[in-house]
Amino acid sequence: MEDTNSDQEKRLSQKIAAILDEVRTSYATHNRKLKELSLLRSKSTSPSHFFSAFSKSLISLFKFQRRIASADRVVSFVASFTTARNPSDAAVCDEFLDHFLHFLLVAATAADKTVRFRACQIFSEIILRLPDDAEVSNDLWDEVIEGMKVRVRDKIHLVRTFAVRALSRFVNDSSNVDILDLFLETLPLEQNADVRKMIVLSLPASSATSQVIIDCTLDVSESVRKAAYCVLANKFPLQTLSIKHRTIILRRGLADRSVSVSKECFKLLKDEWLIKCCNGNPLQLLKYLDVETYESVSESVMEALLKAGLVKLKNGASIQQYISSNGDTAEGEAVRCPPSIVLMEAEAALYWRIVCKHLQSEAHALGSDAAATAGTEAEVYAAEASDKNDLLEKILPATVDDYIELVRANIDAGSNHRFTCRQLLLLGAMFDFSDTSYRKAASAFLQELMSKPPEHEVDNEGNIVFIGDGLSFGGDTHWAEAIAKLARKVHAAPGEFEEVVLAIIEKLAQPCRERTADYVQWIHTLSLIGLLLKNTVSMRFLQGKAIEPDELLQSLLLPGAKQALADVQRIAVRCLGLFGLLERKPNAELLKQLRVSYIKGPHIISIEAAKALIDLVMWHGPQEVDRVLNHEVPSQLSCDKKCFCPVNFSDFEGDSNSNVDILDLLYGGFENEDWANPLTSNEDECIYAILGEGFAKILLLSDNYPSIPASLHPVLLSKLVYLYFSDVSENMHRLKQCLSVFLEHYPCLSTKHKRCVLKAFIPVMRSMWPGIFGNSGGSPFMVSQMRKRAVQASRFMLQMVQIPLLVRETEAVCENSSPEVPQVIDNYAEVPFECGEEGLALHIAIEVASFHSKKTAAEKAYVSALCRILVSLHFRLSEQGPIKVMRKLLNRLAECVSSEKDLVKELKRMAEHLMTVDRQPDQELLQDEVNLIFGKLELEFNMDLDASVAIPQTPAVQPTRATRTRRRVRIEKDSSDSDDEVSIASVVPTTINTVKGRSQRASKTAAMNKMSSTCRTLDIDEIEDLEEEESNVTSEDSEEFDQDS
Repeated sequence: MEDTNSDQEKRLSQKIAAILDEVRTSYATHNRKLKELSLLRSKSTSPSHFFSAFSKSLISLFKFQRRIASADRVVSFVASFTTARNPSDAAVCDEFLDHFLHFLLVAATAADKTVRFRACQIFSEIILRLPDDAEVSNDLWDEVIEGMKVRVRDKIHLVRTFAVRALSRFVNDSSNVDILDLFLETLPLEQNADVRKMIVLSLPASSATSQVIIDCTLDVSESVRKAAYCVLANKFPLQTLSIKHRTIILRRGLADRSVSVSKECFKLLKDEWLIKCCNGNPLQLLKYLDVETYESVSESVMEALLKAGLVKLKNGASIQQYISSNGDTAEGEAVRCPPSIVLMEAEAALYWRIVCKHLQSEAHALGSDAAATAGTEAEVYAAEASDKNDLLEKILPATVDDYIELVRANIDAGSNHRFTCRQLLLLGAMFDFSDTSYRKAASAFLQELMSKPPEHEVDNEGNIVFIGDGLSFGGDTHWAEAIAKLARKVHAAPGEFEEVVLAIIEKLAQPCRERTADYVQWIHTLSLIGLLLKNTVSMRFLQGKAIEPDELLQSLLLPGAKQALADVQRIAVRCLGLFGLLERKPNAELLKQLRVSYIKGPHIISIEAAKALIDLVMWHGPQEVDRVLNHEVPSQLSCDKKCFCPVNFSDFEGDSNSNVDILDLLYGGFENEDWANPLTSNEDECIYAILGEGFAKILLLSDNYPSIPASLHPVLLSKLVYLYFSDVSENMHRLKQCLSVFLEHYPCLSTKHKRCVLKAFIPVMRSMWPGIFGNSGGSPFMVSQMRKRAVQASRFMLQMVQIPLLVRETEAVCENSSPEVPQVIDNYAEVPFECGEEGLALHIAIEVASFHSKKTAAEKAYVSALCRILVSLHFRLSEQGPIKVMRKLLNRLAECVSSEKDLVKELKRMAEHLMTVDRQPDQELLQDEVNLIFGKLELEFNMDLDASVAIPQTPAVQPTRATRTRRRVRIEKDSSDSDDEVSIASVVPTTINTVKGRSQRASKTAAMNKMSSTCRTLDIDEIEDLEEEESNVTSEDSEEFDQDS
């Protein structure tokens, strides 16, 4: 009877296997094969009999490792069959589903990763296909959910992916809140992009998940970012997102570096937000974006829609609809009545500005194409350009007078319409002011705007409070730029813009010259001077006008910088910096005032002075600035300068700082800890940030400043790297971004930069490591964090050394070429050893060897960290000299870290590798060769050339305790091995001690005496033997030894 059942089950398994084999070829056969398999199940003697045969047929699928389309078809078929429920045979279907889920639960916990993967894959397909009315017990569902939650933390990423997919159906269930918590907890820690993508796709729409999904738009993986935009489009309607979230999504998505991601974001913008939520009306969409706060995002949205042709201008829609002409007052009168103006909304103003700008650019491009072609094609381009210009004329106000009245009406409406006014001012650059009457009207309007005092209020205490930044004309940089653009368009002739503005300044400056001006008048005059200096082309255009440049400096700018009011000082110092950039040679009084403001001024004044000094140093050069300030430094002394002179900020007017160079003065700002704090109004406004950004630019363009000694470059680079990794810059986002770009590009530009990175490596480590070289420590946790940060900085600088040089269009280097020029081999620039990893290795080796044998805990950790960097460096076969020098130093390094066995083994492995790459291992180094290598590295080190290079298997000292028989066997074995070595260092003779026994304290003392009294450098194997002997000393004896010493 049993044989008959076995044969029936075997035949049934074969039939099931045949069906599974057929369904793997195409999905088209699945419906037909589902009926066949269901028929087999209904004809089987019992459900358990069929399930046994079915499960055995799937064993080959669970063992199949490759994930290919045919296997996925079988999985899909199995899931479809499992979830199919025949009403006439519902009990059998439910029983089969119950058995199969239990079977998968067992497979999901298997040790084999392929079995777990297939189980989770089939689980996910079944759960997603299962109808809501399926008869499954709650206990079984709980087991499935708990099993999948465990698999979410599986070590195989495919298992995790399908476990997340299986749980995605339950994440919306209120009774399974822990699943959502698990997803939110796992997402930021997940390393695999596919798993992150599946989690993002599985997250539901809620207030708890919106920020998480938006954060995924910054994911490093393109697929995850694309999935985030897909989820935002399908699950989050426009109205459910805050304005900040909407603008973040659009800003990141439209500017994404991946084309597919930007297309997905634009699909969200077009299909979901524009068409579905705004009925295809761009103006309505702009109202959801707060154009006044997020102007740049709104511009990007309009430009994307215009480029895609989604902005359809309605008949009669134009700016002219906001202007209704009243005609003339009476027949025959020449006086024209002002038109009736309808105030524009902010969204409409931005909308029409971007539309007009787009039409103008398209007309210009088509006109250029028409000029570049000929024949019919040119006529077509010219006709299209003409159509664009005609449409632009229909949109813009009919006359310049109407345009001026529109702008004036919105200005008179108050500060709430300031954004609209600025958009309209920018729109004025599209008019043609060649007509004299139009130009005269526009000029009068501009003079009216420039003569209008800045907006201000009086607080409860009677103090005047300006509205805006207090620097730019009109209190806003964008407003000042709009005024300047329109003024330059109206006064396009050379020098005309400067003449008009200086005439206005001459009138405004009269009270300032007479010292009768109040707070508002000073700010108004200086802000207009700043607008002029920022937008003028050359100083020669200021000469011969209403106010001469020297008079402008002596009567307004310098007195303004000495005013008691901080706001007046601030804007005057900014104008001094702009004035200095226009001069061919810097003015001595101007520079002295900037120095005084930098040192003695309040923080906001020092910030502006620092900006001005950095700009002047980069424009005129530090040598020229120092020469003007009568700081004549001998060229030889300047070239030998290796550090910056200290600056005494508390005694600036004293003799101690009378001859401080400009670079020393600026670098000294890093020593003033009070300047590390940013302004409360702007976190990026900080002297540390300004100096860091300025010195980064100077280093990047160091070839333009030959007067700066090359020996100071590593000092500056060390400070920038330290600043990049310090807590000070944590909230200075602009500085972090600047230094990130700088440190990425700096080392790959030239070999000089590479050499600078090598020289800065050790100073950076010294400045960041706690407890050494005067650095403060702190609690154990703080020390641990500081060490981690220093190690992170060292690895970052190692990457800077390893990054290849950029290969420009250079020819092969000839024999008499300079060694500074890198050789180009296989499109990679080969650098000399003093600029590569070999040079860094020698720098680190000499730094480690300079420490004494007795070190503090901080010094031990520092040396250990350096050695771990050292063993990761590579030596090129062409650099035989550095290889031999490093072989000489390795035993000395091993002695310094003898307490760390794993590190000693790494050094030994490195020594063996260097022995294999040494082409002439028996050839001894000459002192001249060593001096030449160290000279190129600018290092001073007295190396013992007689030290052993070989790494022999030397025997250790025989133990004194007779009970250690295991130790004797080890020694005999080591001794027999050492006989085979060719080059053997002096071996310490083994002495048999007749003393019966000796205390453990004495054993420890003997081992330490042998390490300290030997006159030669210990070999690595001897250090390991001594470590094994010391390890037998008990902790109690160790404590006793420490107390005695």
